[in-house]
Amino acid sequence: QVQLVESGGGLVQAGGSLRLSCAASGSLVSINVMGWYRQAPGKQRESVAEITNGGSTNFADSVKGRFTISRDNAKNTVYLQMNDLKPEDTAVYYCHVGRTGIIATLWGPLDSWGQGTQVTVSS
Repeated sequence: QVQLVESGGGLVQAGGSLRLSCAASGSLVSINVMGWYRQAPGKQRESVAEITNGGSTNFADSVKGRFTISRDNAKNTVYLQMNDLKPEDTAVYYCHVGRTGIIATLWGPLDSWGQGTQVTVSS
């Protein structure tokens, strides 16, 4: 079992910044990816950013250049720094941890989700 506790959401004006945090605990054996997804009303959940154990990152095109992702392995915590926020960034943001690729093959698949934190950007 993996537990994820998110924090940092809120209301901000367009152009502002927010920092989301997600602390993971529990059975974290061989988790090799941590990241963030978001879901806006009436839309499907989409990947925003992810970071691997090796530090490789991927971002959705819509957030490139504005969002950064980082992790503190000692604290099992992943962060999403969101700058120059836009109204279209409004969504519930979900932390995700899991196993991918060869790690998932060796250890079995794993996808764990946080409870979600609301980010609202006003125009």
